[in-house]
Amino acid sequence: MQLTDLKGIGKTRLEALHAAGICSLRDLLYAFPVRYRDVSAPVSVAQAQPGETACLQLTRRGEARLSRHGKLSRVNCTFADETGQISACWFNQPWMREHLNAGTRFTLYGRVEASGAGKRLTNPSLEKELGVVPVYRAIPGVPQRLHQAAVRQALEAADQVCPETLPQRLLERYGLWPCARALRAAHAPASLQEAAQAQRRFAFEDMLLYQAAVRLIRGGRGPGPRLATPPGATDAFWKTMPFAPTGAQRRTLEEIAHDLAATHAMARMVQGDVGSGKTAVAIGAMRLCAGAGWQAALMAPTELLARQHYEGMRTFFEAQGCPCGLLVGGMPAAKRREALENIASGAWRVVVGTHALISRDVVYQRLGLCVTDEQHRFGVAQRTALINKGGDGTHAPHLLVMSATPIPRSLALVLYGDLDLSVIDELPPGRLPVNTRIVSEGKREAMYGFLREQLGAGRQAYIVCPLVEEDEDGGEDGLKAVKAHAQELARGPLRGFRVGLTYGGQPSREKTAALADFAAGHIQVLVATTVIEVGVNVPNATVMIVEDADRYGLAQLHQLRGRVGRGSGQSWCFLMARPNDRLRALAATNDGFEVARADLEQRGPGELLGARQHGAASSLALGDAQLLYEAARCAEELWTRPEWAPERDAVAGQARRRLQRLEERISIS
Repeated sequence: MQLTDLKGIGKTRLEALHAAGICSLRDLLYAFPVRYRDVSAPVSVAQAQPGETACLQLTRRGEARLSRHGKLSRVNCTFADETGQISACWFNQPWMREHLNAGTRFTLYGRVEASGAGKRLTNPSLEKELGVVPVYRAIPGVPQRLHQAAVRQALEAADQVCPETLPQRLLERYGLWPCARALRAAHAPASLQEAAQAQRRFAFEDMLLYQAAVRLIRGGRGPGPRLATPPGATDAFWKTMPFAPTGAQRRTLEEIAHDLAATHAMARMVQGDVGSGKTAVAIGAMRLCAGAGWQAALMAPTELLARQHYEGMRTFFEAQGCPCGLLVGGMPAAKRREALENIASGAWRVVVGTHALISRDVVYQRLGLCVTDEQHRFGVAQRTALINKGGDGTHAPHLLVMSATPIPRSLALVLYGDLDLSVIDELPPGRLPVNTRIVSEGKREAMYGFLREQLGAGRQAYIVCPLVEEDEDGGEDGLKAVKAHAQELARGPLRGFRVGLTYGGQPSREKTAALADFAAGHIQVLVATTVIEVGVNVPNATVMIVEDADRYGLAQLHQLRGRVGRGSGQSWCFLMARPNDRLRALAATNDGFEVARADLEQRGPGELLGARQHGAASSLALGDAQLLYEAARCAEELWTRPEWAPERDAVAGQARRRLQRLEERISIS
């Protein structure tokens, strides 16, 4: 069976799946649900509480009505059961009128909101049957229900296309379900408990293979170029900076200088909170490398961040006699050829770019230092691919990774066991903490009033939404969609202010223009998805509003909060959600290490091998940091006890194959 054998998958939808990294039935089955809708236990209108997500079985009262306001559409309908009445509305989903008018009895699932004296559902989904419904990451051109149906068909061939990847002894020792059974439970669970068992199996496997990959890379770390620095070189560098470094910055750069002069290739991670000055340390490391006659490359996860780094570094490096260049994916052919020539000839001693730095046609003259920024956006495969570009045939380049997501030290040593660790645990003096508030739906208008005051005083603001646009299936529980929300704000509470829009799938030129206009002050409010999570530095922005904040991890919310508070004035972050312990923990501290500790305890370490960054089927990670330690102990046992040698070889083979697949995808892209 192949993807083309699945009902509903024609040429256009096959291309959409391929664009999302799903090229086989195995890819489809390993593209796990991002969450589940539990519609197994409907409640009555009287039981449904504002702020909660609920499933209701209702009777339609009257016809569904469609209204339009320019490009914005809205469908309204009233429903009831024996306990009361509730209204529902769908934004920018005009087709819902026909769906609703085709029947009288419906099962609706969505977020309940207070509406005057009554209750309302916004963008609820229409459910066909009761049960636990998987929700997949949105793929343009592939509706949720078609995705779900395709997976159900593919599950029939799970045993053939997804053979067992873990040795039987490990399955028994750690109480893990076999692969095929876990796949069926992940995609078609009879209960949320079954889904959790499936998640545990694949999360454990993900973490174990990561630990295996770490050992493979650590064992392959070879000699590095000895970049000896003259006495006082780090102090001389800091004197060229327009600020006095913190003690932590000085200490970290000294550690890096010591590594660069050693006989083995450096592999060091520098982690620190938002605004702690990691970039300045990276500039110092690249300056030491260039001064020793080698090239340095900095890889950023987005073109925006790469360009910002380049613009910020170019003047400094050129003043130091170190020509600096930029390489990103969307460059015109002539400029790209020129960039490749400058890299190959060594004319550029410092190169800044995106994943384009590890493309197949990029050849370095003498790459001595690789820096990856925003380490939480990269995985083992990406930094390995960059390392493989460098050296002189006998020496591997030094590696420095910068993590803007603080990680508790004990977990960092497990997660990044192939790296030495430096921590910048000081912030520059005078930095004001961001005031963080959890805002319920009933206080939205008051928040908008405060926002208008800030805008009237000349400040700027971000508003972050979880979706780009509503799905035809209506399967996103009433979450705010960035396109519709920007229109609503511009027509309503922010009328008269300049509102801009940006999101991940936006054409590159439009995205760049929107961000540039916001940075220049031409846009006062930027409505966006999490595309602005990293690499946006606008000191005049003092307000961050995060819609549906309970749908994000704490580390990601902390990153978003870090977009404000970059100037000298007071800044605010408003989390639109029903209060819970997670959000209260974020509001109580600006310490990124404390936030990360809570996030890792609740959500787990995430996608360890970095597959998601390249369109590969996503991996599951269970929200249990203890499982990570368990996998680390398992790896330690496999690699140290002779009686586990067969299992070690099997796990190492799986890790090696996964790394190779990822590196191939990275190189091709």
